[in-house]
Amino acid sequence: MTVALMWEARAVAGRGEELLSWARAQELTPPPLRREMLRAPQDRVLVITWWDADHAADLPELPEPDSRLVTRAVHRWRFESVAAD
Repeated sequence: MTVALMWEARAVAGRGEELLSWARAQELTPPPLRREMLRAPQDRVLVITWWDADHAADLPELPEPDSRLVTRAVHRWRFESVAAD
């Protein structure tokens, strides 16, 4: 089964690039099958990691960044793949 973990944070205004750099620097052990970094308006950063694991598996996740870098707690979601084109 493929599980995708989504991590989304909103940086303090004007610090989106800093948050993106911070997220890029975070190592996950073991590494995921795939890791994608995305950004959006309002200094939002989204990281999606894909794993060959069960939905409830204990997987490494990105931590919370320093509270001075973000405007709120990180949002996290876990999905399992049902189809791919």
